[in-house]
Amino acid sequence: MTDPVAAGSSPARDAPQVDSPDAVPLVPLERPMVPASVRTTLGTDGPRPSFSRAVWRIAAAEVSAGNTVRLLRDGPQTFESMLDLISAARETIEFEGYIFHDDEVGQQFAGAFRAAAERGVKVRMLVDWVGRWPTPKRFFRDIRKSGVDVRLFNPPGWRAWFGLLPRDHRKLLVADGRAGVTGGVGIGKEWGLTTRRRKRWPWRDTAVSIEGPAAEDMKVSFERMWARALGRTPEWRRLHSGRHGRAIDSHLNARYHPLSLVGIIEGEPGRLRVSRVVQLQAVAAQRSMWIASAYFLPSWPELEALAGAARDGVDVRVLVPSKYDHPWQRRFFVKVYARLLRSGVRLWEWRGDMMHAKTTVVDGRWLRVGSTDLNPLAIAINYELDAIIEDPALGAEAESMFLEDLERSTEITRA
Repeated sequence: MTDPVAAGSSPARDAPQVDSPDAVPLVPLERPMVPASVRTTLGTDGPRPSFSRAVWRIAAAEVSAGNTVRLLRDGPQTFESMLDLISAARETIEFEGYIFHDDEVGQQFAGAFRAAAERGVKVRMLVDWVGRWPTPKRFFRDIRKSGVDVRLFNPPGWRAWFGLLPRDHRKLLVADGRAGVTGGVGIGKEWGLTTRRRKRWPWRDTAVSIEGPAAEDMKVSFERMWARALGRTPEWRRLHSGRHGRAIDSHLNARYHPLSLVGIIEGEPGRLRVSRVVQLQAVAAQRSMWIASAYFLPSWPELEALAGAARDGVDVRVLVPSKYDHPWQRRFFVKVYARLLRSGVRLWEWRGDMMHAKTTVVDGRWLRVGSTDLNPLAIAINYELDAIIEDPALGAEAESMFLEDLERSTEITRA
């Protein structure tokens, strides 16, 4: 829902000031009723930014302005956007994925990568060694013969965790450094089925297509993982040295700079970046915080943040699967339900086959879409990638999508 303050409309700036912390509205008003003591911190009054500076300080991610972002629902729409980027690429294509199966969807993408390489595009593929199972190595060797540079990330060996951890769980495609796609969608028929087959429906998932400066950030993020796949080479050290530099765009503010504002957050082992982002969103939320997570087992700090927001009057909702790709998983994840329900958090289970999305939408204005589920493996151990976006129009669209999902879900109550 569009925030007139974020959009810079003059009626909102002329509206009377309301400082009562108990007057936080559950529906959009002319001006969010935020206490004066925190209004500047949240960026709803005056020129001081909140989104871009906070993302830089807690997640080491630069935010860029002037991006065109499109919300993609489920596999077919995401695949179409990705294949369009591949066919339109003229110089470079970078692909990074966890799941890449040798099925009709995988063959379609393999063919698109081969065709791009044959017309002179530099194509690089980085696929996780574990996630690509059961796809055989010869499938990727055949792609490599067409001139595509293919690497399998972190195969087993005599090193830490015998190479089993961490995994590259990111999903990323960038074309010519100008446009890219990221989210939770893997390359496999689980996401691509369009008709009922063997009593199964396509997995529910979400991705975003980003065109603009943030696509270059996605490309740089890929370069870091590509270098990491080779080990701690001089190139790896060069790409990671920028993390110690000064912020460049932490001054950006949605009131004065063109939307969408986008930050690309790189989850790395031990960094807990997305965890801090979720906690920040829980602190900043005034009206609502709606989360979709496929494997939902938040840490104690995340639980406290969500429960605290709900007790403070924020409409906190969580959408999780009712069916998992492994049947035993549900019993493991339901252990956190009671704690959240007691605090006023509302929970829904998706009635279809696997709900695989990883999203957060706050106040219909801040949106997170990526590969990171709220559980210790994703937050603290694996490599992940998320886009965090400030755009009231896109946030309103994400809220509508979330409400549509709830219509196909069952609410879980304490009873």
